[in-house]
Amino acid sequence: MTRRLRKECPWDREQDARSIVPHTVEEAYELADAASRNDTEAMVDELGDVLFQVLFLSLLLEERGEGDLAAVAESCAAKLIRRHPHVYGDRELETAGEVLAQWEEIKREVEGAGEREPLEGLPENLPALLYARKVLRRVDPEGSAGEQKPGGPSADSKERDEAERLVGELLLESVVVSRRLGVDPELALRQATRRLVD
Repeated sequence: MTRRLRKECPWDREQDARSIVPHTVEEAYELADAASRNDTEAMVDELGDVLFQVLFLSLLLEERGEGDLAAVAESCAAKLIRRHPHVYGDRELETAGEVLAQWEEIKREVEGAGEREPLEGLPENLPALLYARKVLRRVDPEGSAGEQKPGGPSADSKERDEAERLVGELLLESVVVSRRLGVDPELALRQATRRLVD
């Protein structure tokens, strides 16, 4: 289907990686929204849209002779095996925090992250909150060891809900203050994060 669209649809024929990626990002946000609402029907639909983006971008690689869907899948599998020695190897880990710390350690070893500047390779166009979180993981790897993803085993659902409510209210209040001061909160957080790194 992707090949046919690329061949027969005028819009699809004109796309390249730069022009299609904004749609990829949009589809990822739509999937995240469906997941946060726990809307199964929307998730199925949005996962299909994200899958199409993967197929389309893989086809663009193939057209340039620089890869294909199989190469993408093999690279993904190799990375997941490499970063999960507690599953595919002989390491033993008990907590999600230990897994995250190991993930970052392996990433630094393989990508030589210990020899580069903290922000090297970090996309500049990430949303400011995600950018700040990734920077903090890079400049303070030990601090990330205790991080849990929502629903993680370190807190029961009431504690998790309360923590999310408090953090959400703090962030919302920050936006209220930024509006009052005429400051763009996205830019302010990005600049504060860069100052931290400096």
